[in-house]
Amino acid sequence: MRAVILGGTGAIGGATAATLAAQGWAVDVTGRDPASMPPELTRAGVQFHSVERNDVTAIEHLVGQGVDLLVDLLAYRAADVRALLPVMGSAASSVLISGRAVYVDPRGNHINSEVAPQFPLPIVESTPTLPPAADDVDPFSREGYAPSKVAAELTALHSGLPITIIRLSKVHGRWARNSRTRQIVDAMLGGQQIIELAARGSSIDHLTAAANTAALIAIVAAKPGQRVLNSADPDTPTAEQIVQAIGARLGWTGTIDLLARTADPQRGRHPWLTTHPIVLDTTAATQLGYVPVATGIDLLEDEIDWVAAQHVAHRHRCSDTVHAATHS
Repeated sequence: MRAVILGGTGAIGGATAATLAAQGWAVDVTGRDPASMPPELTRAGVQFHSVERNDVTAIEHLVGQGVDLLVDLLAYRAADVRALLPVMGSAASSVLISGRAVYVDPRGNHINSEVAPQFPLPIVESTPTLPPAADDVDPFSREGYAPSKVAAELTALHSGLPITIIRLSKVHGRWARNSRTRQIVDAMLGGQQIIELAARGSSIDHLTAAANTAALIAIVAAKPGQRVLNSADPDTPTAEQIVQAIGARLGWTGTIDLLARTADPQRGRHPWLTTHPIVLDTTAATQLGYVPVATGIDLLEDEIDWVAAQHVAHRHRCSDTVHAATHS
């Protein structure tokens, strides 16, 4: 069995590559910079290829006569998907990664709107989505990201190919490009003894562990089809529980200060602060045969350890720089 993962060096791509390689798959991943390839994946036999997402010719060459699984983490708009449909047509199963930002609540509000959404919970895959964006909309803008993702989804679903859309919530895991735990890890390892959390730390913003999504992708590979699936962890911890887990993993002995309303709206802000809870329904994935690797709280350790190691390495580099400057 062979898989090609476009954008395979981040949290989701890396976890998927590692999972499939451990199951005996031949795995090829693409990326811009060879330096971004995690050494762990190289040791697992995963092959890195420096290929741009818009270089369809290079992707066609990499896929060759066909693959058992094609995972696209880099499609942000309809044009991206349209260009790759001939390649997807040679894959037994394809996965297009999307996100919860596409959903709109009964009042038309969404994750990136000025007014916070208030969804009936949990959010099922049939929940209405934003109108699709045109090709000239910037998919990397706050306003254009979600509508462009909707357009990419619809292009894939209208193709008639066995493409599974996977909608993620807040991703965490080793190799995460924007590690949300970093703010807290750096504060704790930096000696901060009080961590303030707004809204009394009670907000719930559903997590998606890369390892759990990788397990879902492995099921999709074995059961090709056209469908939309939410991917989120089996538990829904509060912000306070997340910070407690980080502290426990790091051996932190400080105090969490649960703030009520304050005059300063920035005080105690954290990556899991929401006005209303965000929880994805994962029943459809479970019915397909997906079984979570572990709870999100347990799997947070992967990202915490990785971020902590980076923090320590950075501190050592700074210390060495100061030492060298002092003795020059």
